[in-house]
Amino acid sequence: MNDTKDPYVTVLWEARAKAGREAEMKAFMTAAVTPSRNDPGNIDYEAHEVEGQPGTFIIYERWVNRGALDRHLSAPRMQELVPQLLELMEGSIEEGIRLLQPFRPAQ
Repeated sequence: MNDTKDPYVTVLWEARAKAGREAEMKAFMTAAVTPSRNDPGNIDYEAHEVEGQPGTFIIYERWVNRGALDRHLSAPRMQELVPQLLELMEGSIEEGIRLLQPFRPAQ
C-alpha cells in the first residue's frame, strides 16, 4: 500500500443533536448542504443520519485541495452558521472532524 499524491481532501464530520433537538438539527443541516455543494472546489458533500441512532449525523465531504476546504470553512455564511449549530449539538464542532488520508495498493 502507498499514499496517493492526490491533493484532494476528504472530511468526515460527526455530530450528535442535543436531546429533543434532533429534528431541528436535521432541518438545519439539510438547509446547509446545497450551499456547501456550490462552494468552489467542492467535489462531494453529503449529509447522513446514522441508521439506528436518530440525532447522530455524519457529513462526508471532498474538496479539490486543502485551500478549497479552508475557504469553505472561513466563508461568511459558515461563520454565521456556527453559533446556531452549537446551540443544536452536543460538544464542539472540532471533536467530530476527521480528515482522511487516501491510500491505494502499490501498482
